[in-house]
Amino acid sequence: MYEIRLHSRGGQGGVTAAKLIALAAFRDGKHATAAPFYGAERRGAPVVSFIRIDDNPIKIYSQIKKPDLIIVLDPSIMELVDVFDGLKEDGTVLINSQKPFDLAQHEAHYVDLTGIALKVGLVVAGTPILNTPVIGALAKIGLFSRDSARSAIEEMFTDPKNTEAAMLAFDEVHQ
Repeated sequence: MYEIRLHSRGGQGGVTAAKLIALAAFRDGKHATAAPFYGAERRGAPVVSFIRIDDNPIKIYSQIKKPDLIIVLDPSIMELVDVFDGLKEDGTVLINSQKPFDLAQHEAHYVDLTGIALKVGLVVAGTPILNTPVIGALAKIGLFSRDSARSAIEEMFTDPKNTEAAMLAFDEVHQ
């Protein structure tokens, strides 16, 4: 089973990103679950989402303590929470950033999801929406196919800016 922990802030689209990840994995023929963890938070508060992907049906719905992949949609969360806590030794990290992060023993990818969202106009109430760009980045690092990413986005959203943002992120992921 492949386990993912996604760190975001309320209003960025992290919970929807988790659903899109599960849907894209499903489009690739996998079983997947997505569950957010938050209380009575407001826009801007830290939110954690958990995603599991497997070839077999998934019957675990608890929080993920030892993820294979960590996604960070807002790097400022790293000042509040140890987002890397429990990351498996051979784990992977994807960070929304314009510059690389040196994580020594972990495979680290970065992409300017915020810049992409702003470029295509994915903004709600002044906040860049990062859910669809991150799907493109995850397709690039091999979590699911590009076609499955596109299919999941187009099933959930009708505005073509969402697919455009995902394809830009696919092209701009760095390691």
